[in-house]
Amino acid sequence: MTTRAPQESRCQGCQRQRDAAGEPLLHCRRLLIGYNGRPLLPPIDAQICRGELWAVVGRNGAGKTTYFRTLLGLMPPLGGEIVHCVSPLALGYIPQRSQLDPLVPLRGWDVVAMGVERGGSYLRPFLSREERRNVTRAIDEMGAQELASVSFGELSEGQKQRVLMARLVAGHPALAVLDEPTAAMDEVAERETLELIRRLQHDHGMSVMIVSHHLPVVGQFADRVVFIDRDSQSVVAGAAAEVFAHPAFRARYGQETGGAHAHS
Repeated sequence: MTTRAPQESRCQGCQRQRDAAGEPLLHCRRLLIGYNGRPLLPPIDAQICRGELWAVVGRNGAGKTTYFRTLLGLMPPLGGEIVHCVSPLALGYIPQRSQLDPLVPLRGWDVVAMGVERGGSYLRPFLSREERRNVTRAIDEMGAQELASVSFGELSEGQKQRVLMARLVAGHPALAVLDEPTAAMDEVAERETLELIRRLQHDHGMSVMIVSHHLPVVGQFADRVVFIDRDSQSVVAGAAAEVFAHPAFRARYGQETGGAHAHS
């Protein structure tokens, strides 16, 4: 097998995903999330379509991570259903940084290689030739060549994020779920990260769900927003402008998004 054929196949696959923009990928129908049989929030209704960028906003403890983990199948729903509108639906996940401690002994290359795993341990000693090409392509695309041989734990926060984004690209997900990928970043750095995510969306035809705490940036980049507020038992999903104008959102963050921050 030559190196040219897999590259053409990947590009054709990305083109097919771009051509299918707007196609429903996942549908939450009266979804209840929570622990020990106790729902955290009212039922959630949302349909995620190919090519959309969704932002999930809410305060600490609102249930954002629980929502993500339920969408990914890491936790069972307490009620309702999650319908995959395409099969198989490839999902990518970047967890909160506090959950990344197990990655510390690994090199950057090893972390990116986790993105090509499907149902096996990332510690298996051998990848196929095509999987290794896929990892290398993802590293090159993210400009992370110099990070591949460095221990993940020794990287700066920005470098770690670049490696994790390469891992995401290596998996070619139709839907990528990013839990606080811009935590501790200022508004400028978050804007740059979201611009990168937008480019990956276009190049790979993927949809993205992301937790963000800078509402002005969310308003500029997100196609749709889910506002979660456990205290008031509110869940509002829709176009960003509609969610920002909703009384429940305004009661929490005020009339304007320009100076508000949805701390995640």
